[in-house]
Amino acid sequence: MQQQEFSPQDSLNLIESMINKARNRFSENGHLYLLWGWVILICSIVSFISLYRFKDFRLYPVWFLTWVAVIYQFIYIFRKKKEQTVRTYTDEINANVWMVFVIMGGLMGVILSKMGHYQLMNTMVLILYGMPTFLSGVIFKFNPLKFGAVICWVLAYISTLIPYEFSFLLLSMAVVTAWIVPGYLLRSRYKNQN
Repeated sequence: MQQQEFSPQDSLNLIESMINKARNRFSENGHLYLLWGWVILICSIVSFISLYRFKDFRLYPVWFLTWVAVIYQFIYIFRKKKEQTVRTYTDEINANVWMVFVIMGGLMGVILSKMGHYQLMNTMVLILYGMPTFLSGVIFKFNPLKFGAVICWVLAYISTLIPYEFSFLLLSMAVVTAWIVPGYLLRSRYKNQN
């Protein structure tokens, strides 16, 4: 079998095409941003209604939807990993950013609950939402995520100025700007590139 010789230009073209494939194989299709955006939007609106209308937490079991989303996410990620032939450094970094977010969120929830400061929960969640969202925007070079993160931080400050039940509406606005709108934009970008 005869080996094909590459000219320097052919080598550069091959390298460029591989880089473009990796870039065009833009792995972020927005699916999980949309999943979590819609789940948190529904839960936060129902929580607002529960506190504002009924003055109690009777509708809070709606947050069990997040467990359904977690189970779905594990299955989705497992299936995507099986399909994925190459995992880029970008994918790896972004996965670790979100893992840190989950750990920090879990610890924060436990600590605030034990200390009896549940009314700070939404403020702290808004602050936390901004961190992985902003970093994902940097990693993917996607400004809508960075913009959504800044909105989360502004809403976190505003949440300290209003009654607790209204902080659930701020949470709703945050997921729309940080996850739902960017999720649809990511989906569109993914479809255009693939």
